[in-house]
Amino acid sequence: MSHDTRAFRARYRAGIHPLYNVWLHGGFVLAYGTAWLAFYFGSLENVKLWEWLVVPAALVFFNWGEYSIHKNLGHYKTRLGAMFYKRHTGDHHSFFVAGQMTWESARDWRVILFPAWLIVLFSVGLFPVWWLLSLLDANVAALFSATLLAGYLSYEVFHACEHLPASHPISRLPWIRHMRRLHELHHRRDLMQTHNFNLVFPLMDWLKGSLHWEPLEQESSMTRMQHHVDIARSPEQVLAYASTATRWPEWHPSSLKVDGPAGPLPDGSHFEEDIHAGGRAGHLSWDVTEYTLGRRWRAFAKGTHGLELLLTYECEKTATGTRFVRTLDYRFAGPLMRLANLLVMRRKIDRESAESMKRLKEVVERVVEEAPTRQRGGLPA
Repeated sequence: MSHDTRAFRARYRAGIHPLYNVWLHGGFVLAYGTAWLAFYFGSLENVKLWEWLVVPAALVFFNWGEYSIHKNLGHYKTRLGAMFYKRHTGDHHSFFVAGQMTWESARDWRVILFPAWLIVLFSVGLFPVWWLLSLLDANVAALFSATLLAGYLSYEVFHACEHLPASHPISRLPWIRHMRRLHELHHRRDLMQTHNFNLVFPLMDWLKGSLHWEPLEQESSMTRMQHHVDIARSPEQVLAYASTATRWPEWHPSSLKVDGPAGPLPDGSHFEEDIHAGGRAGHLSWDVTEYTLGRRWRAFAKGTHGLELLLTYECEKTATGTRFVRTLDYRFAGPLMRLANLLVMRRKIDRESAESMKRLKEVVERVVEEAPTRQRGGLPA
């Protein structure tokens, strides 16, 4: 049975209280946690070298706790963790699925962040631990408690970063990018109960053999851009039109001319394209590597300036038509072009890609509506 992510998101958003404010939510968690950290660190006096060893020990303990709670309570329904299971597997994993991991508005953070009261409960439970340890060594008590609380806050921050758009500057930071990929794999239906439960550092996943990694095709050193649009036509019609490369100049501002076969291009097709993208003219030679009717189309290209490009179209059926997702991965071979991309071209290409989604929606809805009885694979005859 397929899962309609768009429909679930609409229902979830409709259920959020009108007075909910994500900035108050996140701000309270950070302010409250920081206040407790200030209390613990403020109690430190003349910390000995051996006492600092409590910090790595507490980090390992927190990593184990994060792994165990996430796996055993977040993904397996128990009487003790029923509320956590519903919020995590029921809500979070239905709202975000592999391929649709990014939030679309600030209010979507409601399904990313823990409830604000949870950090209060966490700190209340931590206080007697601090008190008991302080009877033995005040510095050990403060360092242990502060490390666990910092672990909680780091989980919140990392989890939020792992649902940022791929094009966001924070998403491109090396460690965030790595953990973001692990977390996306965790959101796959076939992996979410068995792999990648650590969100900050995958120590326990590695030790327990549940660490799973799959690199994105052609992802090394590539710039990634992902845009989407809702189109009031069926997935078969939308993908058929989008994968007809000879019609790209009708809706993509960077495409000037395409020489190749007419109609939707199946796996193994080849075509040539003249482009003007990011302020530069160029030429691309394309090979289609995948075409699944109404679901997915992918092609790889090589071009001038040492450009390599991987383009993926994905369609998901929604209540009103189709959610069309366009993912562009590209890189340049030479250092000067990579620098130009970093400083100038990337932003221009991103704007052009966003504009192409608006045009595609307009064109597809107009073309399919004007000639509904003359369609071949969703295109005018």
